Amino acid sequence: MRETLTFIKEFLRHPTQVGAIAPSSPGLVDAMVDWFQWDQARSVVEFGPGTGVFTEGVLKCLHPEATFFAIERSPEMAAQARMRCPTATIYEDSVTELDRLCEQESIDQIDAIICGLPWASFSESLQTQIIETMLSRLRPGGQFATFAYWQGVVLPAGRRFSRRLRDSFSSVERSHTVWRNLPPAFVYRCVR
Repeated sequence: MRETLTFIKEFLRHPTQVGAIAPSSPGLVDAMVDWFQWDQARSVVEFGPGTGVFTEGVLKCLHPEATFFAIERSPEMAAQARMRCPTATIYEDSVTELDRLCEQESIDQIDAIICGLPWASFSESLQTQIIETMLSRLRPGGQFATFAYWQGVVLPAGRRFSRRLRDSFSSVERSHTVWRNLPPAFVYRCVR
């Protein structure tokens, strides 16, 4: 209940930074994390962990030799994620600072990025900045997963984001629809 209240409060405060009014469901967490090649990933980053539901899923799958950190802009959500996942490194920062944070963590190239950012609510320039920053660090063959709500796909920003993914990655697939999520969602599974 505390997580849902945090989401609602953050959504009302910053509707363009928080794309949901409730944490992602266990079904969406599975659809996000099950696809990654965890036995091979040694550098993993999470964008926008929110209250840490994906972070928790990542930590269960993460290889013991892997380096992992998450980037969350909201101090309140970062605090919730730290409570849920006390062993995770969670930076209160913008994902546009990825290069600096990777240098801080001694990561040259990233193997996998899991993303909970509300892409459809971002301006075109912010989408471009984040994707260009991400692609500069994601290794060739690296994996990227992010989810989208079905109602957001029909919005201009959602359609623009889908095209941008197809232009930026060698492979882009959609997962099954997770109907037991509020609202229903699917995962974009991308390979650089």
